[in-house]
Amino acid sequence: MIPLLTSFLLKMCKHYHSPLDIVAIRFKCCSFFYPCYQCHEERADHLPKKWEEGDLDEKAILCTKCHRLLTIFEYLTCESVCPFCNASFNPKCCTHWHYYFGWILQTL
Repeated sequence: MIPLLTSFLLKMCKHYHSPLDIVAIRFKCCSFFYPCYQCHEERADHLPKKWEEGDLDEKAILCTKCHRLLTIFEYLTCESVCPFCNASFNPKCCTHWHYYFGWILQTL
């Protein structure tokens, strides 16, 4: 089920589609995975709810290369490399973390 889901997730994102854009994030508000905050804004019928610092152990990040779930802590500390399959994630994603994680300030 997850491989089919990840293929769909990547194809549905029109905002980010480099070879490094292989992460999907489970949104706290609805538990649905979206490849980016803009996809959530366009498709969800509600406002997003950000993960809190106490949620670091939640498996909320999906590597669409190996189909493994990462905890928020694993994702934030992985230095843009999947700890399971060593696939590279887009290092520029950190500029959007403030959309997903409530304790992280916007970076310029």
